[in-house]
Amino acid sequence: MNAGHYGLAAGVKAWAPRLPLWALLLSGYLLDVIFIVLFALGIESFAPIDPANPSYGAVLIHAYYTHSLVGALLIAAGAGWLAGRRWGQRNGLVIAAVVFSHWILDLIVHRPDLPLLPGNLGNLPLLGLGLWQIPVASALLELALVLGGAYLYFRSATRLPVPSGESPAGHRRRVLTASIVITVLMVLILVSDVLGL
Repeated sequence: MNAGHYGLAAGVKAWAPRLPLWALLLSGYLLDVIFIVLFALGIESFAPIDPANPSYGAVLIHAYYTHSLVGALLIAAGAGWLAGRRWGQRNGLVIAAVVFSHWILDLIVHRPDLPLLPGNLGNLPLLGLGLWQIPVASALLELALVLGGAYLYFRSATRLPVPSGESPAGHRRRVLTASIVITVLMVLILVSDVLGL
């Protein structure tokens, strides 16, 4: 769901035009950024379901801290608080929501591997609706998030005031170019995931 996280974050730009795109993209992927650190430390891990046949979404993720419901809420609250100090309370809430959206999207696609409590405290049932088990449906959902997010990003960026010294036509060209580059990169991420590259 890598591309889907980025697509949703880019689309949020329509509702938070003053937030930098990099902050939204980082927020949409923050749980995985922290996961990478914990993976490097040997605290969290992932494993292919069938190592002989790796494929799109055929992985179990043991991210019992970053991807637990409570852990994701705490990370979202921390990121929102930091963003609120920098960009105001409303934008802080937007950042928190984008961070937590990662967990919601993962809940849709993951097989049951998402715990409720950090460290899977209490060995409660793991959550995950398992859309990855239907790769075409999962890839189409991600593609919809990518294309929808790119469209919303483009639409919101064209509504921003034209910077001084730039012509309206030049501004529109620059926004269109940025939107195309972002869309192509997100589609390449999706294609890479689907093909297992």
